Amino acid sequence: MSELDQGDAMPAFDLPADGGGSVTSEGLKGKSYVLYLYPKDDTSGCTKEAQGFTEHKAAFAAAGVEIIGLSKDDVASHDKFKKKYDLDLTLASDTEGKLVEALGAWVEKSMYGKKYMGIDRSTFLVDADGRIVRVWRKVKVPGHVEEVLEAANALTSGRAA
Repeated sequence: MSELDQGDAMPAFDLPADGGGSVTSEGLKGKSYVLYLYPKDDTSGCTKEAQGFTEHKAAFAAAGVEIIGLSKDDVASHDKFKKKYDLDLTLASDTEGKLVEALGAWVEKSMYGKKYMGIDRSTFLVDADGRIVRVWRKVKVPGHVEEVLEAANALTSGRAA
């Protein structure tokens, strides 16, 4: 499947989320949001990224942009992860990987010479019409949240991201 890119419509989704809730594309209609995909709860890079989005949550809210984290971890894992690090953002669960695959983020990775399939750390900025306005792939955590916030502010102020 080809990866989605800037200008494409975000695929429809309905996913369970932490705390027993859910996140749906329908429920997000009319709202801008960041959907960031990360490999695994409670690992160093993923923790730093989630903490960064939590630290900047008020600034994203001021820009009118919601933050949603997404991994293949189940809801129980998300609940534990949020509690352990006092994270203040929505974490959606895609255990079957359907949205992850639709976004082109399920990729072959390699660690210590061993190949395996995993989530490519990716971030999507989606406008109120459900269109992807910016995509970051192969994300490196340092400075990433600030870069996404800058694009979110540009989106909601009417400037090009």
